[in-house]
Amino acid sequence: MPLVDSDHMFERAARFPEQVEQAWADVRSISGLPGREEIESVVVIGMGGSGIAGDVLAAVASPLMPVPVTVVKGYECPHFVGESTLVFAVSYSGGTEETIEAATDAALAGAKMVVVAGGGELVRLAEGWRAPVVGVPSVPWPRVAFGAMAVPLIGIVWKMGLLPGADRWTERAIEQLRARRDELAGAAESSEAAEVARRVGTTVPLIHAGGAVGQVAAMRWKSQVNENAKRLAFVSTQPELCHNEVCGWAEGSKAVGEQLTLVQLRHDAEHPQVGRRFEITAELVQPWVAGLVVVRGQGEGELAQLLDLAYFGDYVSLWLAANAGVDPGPIEVLMWLKRQLAG
Repeated sequence: MPLVDSDHMFERAARFPEQVEQAWADVRSISGLPGREEIESVVVIGMGGSGIAGDVLAAVASPLMPVPVTVVKGYECPHFVGESTLVFAVSYSGGTEETIEAATDAALAGAKMVVVAGGGELVRLAEGWRAPVVGVPSVPWPRVAFGAMAVPLIGIVWKMGLLPGADRWTERAIEQLRARRDELAGAAESSEAAEVARRVGTTVPLIHAGGAVGQVAAMRWKSQVNENAKRLAFVSTQPELCHNEVCGWAEGSKAVGEQLTLVQLRHDAEHPQVGRRFEITAELVQPWVAGLVVVRGQGEGELAQLLDLAYFGDYVSLWLAANAGVDPGPIEVLMWLKRQLAG
């Protein structure tokens, strides 16, 4: 157990399966949604631990939905947004300035708005927009509400008839998260996640992932290592990294490579050639780095494996913090940054 855990982050991680389950149950009662025939595109606006909710939707739903999903992480609302666009404005605090600005522009353009927030300015604006509001439970930090913000988006497009079968895939994801929680929380310091953290040690994780599912899981790993362990981490995705990053593994990068651990996140939805690229890349890169770790997603379906990989990474980041004597909760630099921007 960590030396310092002022916000009880290990305990909160253990409750993640129930958070996902509750979010799915709650979304069934949402009303006031537009009809399926009214929507020609979906846009998700959000930043940081809130914005990744849109990445999850895009990764698991885009291949199946009849309309495109666009994720916006910034101040600008896409020009194509209009009356036939469903726009999710996602912000744990409800006060994220980028999200408020882009969502306001979307509402002015006539978009069908849905707000996912715990309060703040976005909820006030939603009243004027006559937009449904999905509440978010009170937790210390947005990253702890990952499931509460990501699952409602999937549930809403399912309720609208844009994503048939999402109920079954979500149920299977919850089953897998419970199994993974029993393994990781129950075994504690002897768990696989704790062992991965020990293998990473004091090095910087270089996370390689494949396809949309892997990329979102890898981004969650990166952000959790950044915020929980207060450590750098980097992400590259297959097959793109085989067209550029591999060229950097040469004599001039030897000193840098010794400070890195290559972490490969694998899942069943990978293209066959992506699987081969992982093997070839490992053979190429392993001599240059401090170590190689492979983590494979478990569960049935892409949503289950994405959330499983992300959940595993949550525990790895917490153990990295614990091993370094770092309090995983507070993120003072983000508070400082917000004060600087407001000044």
